[in-house]
Amino acid sequence: MNPNRDDDSWLARPSSIRLLWRIFWAVLALTVAAHLFIDVKGYFGVDEWYGFGAAFGFLSCLIMVIVAKGLGLLLKRNQDYYQEQDHD
Repeated sequence: MNPNRDDDSWLARPSSIRLLWRIFWAVLALTVAAHLFIDVKGYFGVDEWYGFGAAFGFLSCLIMVIVAKGLGLLLKRNQDYYQEQDHD
């Protein structure tokens, strides 16, 4: 299968993927830059800091991924887990 064929989905093309990443980064930068022009009234004090929402969101997502990986290792079973119990 040739990844550069014309009948591929537009999401499978490397040029489209690069464009989507650029748009993604631009939206993220604009969101953080908007904090310069919008007065944020925080409840705890630290949530008024510049870029707090972006940093908090990134760290929260990172922690969720790490916890999910840990749960995956804890709950993982062998590929033939159910077949082993049928032979008893």
